Amino acid sequence: MQRSLVRCPTLAVMNDEARFTAADDHTHEALAGEEWWFTETAWFSWHHPERKLGGWFYTMLRPNIGTVAGGAWVWDDTAHLPWEVRYSANYSALQMPPDADFTKVELPTGVSIEVTEPTMGYRLGYDDPGRFSADLHFQGVMAPRPLVSGGSTFGKAAHFDQIGRVTGTVEIGGESIAIDCHAVRDRTWGRRPENRPRQAAYVTGAGDAGAGFLAVTNTRDGADLVAYGFVNRGAGIVDISSGERSVVRHPDHGWISEIRLEGVDVNGDAFSARGRSVSRIIINRHTFIDVNSLVRWELEGPGLEPDTVWWGEDQDMWPVHTWSAAKRSRDWNLGAEGGRRP
Repeated sequence: MQRSLVRCPTLAVMNDEARFTAADDHTHEALAGEEWWFTETAWFSWHHPERKLGGWFYTMLRPNIGTVAGGAWVWDDTAHLPWEVRYSANYSALQMPPDADFTKVELPTGVSIEVTEPTMGYRLGYDDPGRFSADLHFQGVMAPRPLVSGGSTFGKAAHFDQIGRVTGTVEIGGESIAIDCHAVRDRTWGRRPENRPRQAAYVTGAGDAGAGFLAVTNTRDGADLVAYGFVNRGAGIVDISSGERSVVRHPDHGWISEIRLEGVDVNGDAFSARGRSVSRIIINRHTFIDVNSLVRWELEGPGLEPDTVWWGEDQDMWPVHTWSAAKRSRDWNLGAEGGRRP
């Protein structure tokens, strides 16, 4: 797979590859110009497998119009609608603090972020007294991995993904829950208009000591092909050169119940992950919805021990009008934006 360098002057370039630097822990207003849709995001995920509990902190800044959106979501297998899950706060246009910077910030959405180690360590907080609070720490187990394909759903925006260990506690419903998991975060900045929905998926899995994978897929002509991704079987990170995501969906609700990701890395080695969705939340994100599932993965392929189990997510993203048409017809393989079954 040929790499495309991320277009951002703060990136260092080493061995012809873009690298995330400490400067990129800051926000990037200097790159915004007068672009209305210039957007900067920071997303952190975490989970508790035994409780089938998943969680997000998501922040979206639009400096040229002075808004901050996002918040926090917590779900388990008792509900999937955002107004019925354990916690959901999805703000759309709060006032962006004038000094907002991702190295240390407390946002009106309730999210707080503080860098503890440049590009690698982050203290995460959330505060909604009596409903949900969190004190977590994300420690990267790999360097942030830059976007390597302009053909992905992120287009030409600067984008990075990173696997890390998340530890700490959350408190919800009066109960304190210890968190210790391996999960994924990402960062993006660039043009992101709200009227550009297309069907895609963002698929992750992680084990111990940095093992894990990421695959971003585009759905076209009945196939859900990997646009870019990487895998670490324990011996280092290797890009996925090709692959396909296939799913089994609930016949009435449309969400995934089973998922399979098949791929080949740049060394020619096969990669296979078969997953089962254990809980989910549906998030409405302007002109598209994200049916986000917590997934238990079983891995196969060279370099993997038998019965290897990782945990992660499947973000199943649909334009609202396409989801509506599929729901009404109960044809989840509807048109060019359908997906294959395993």
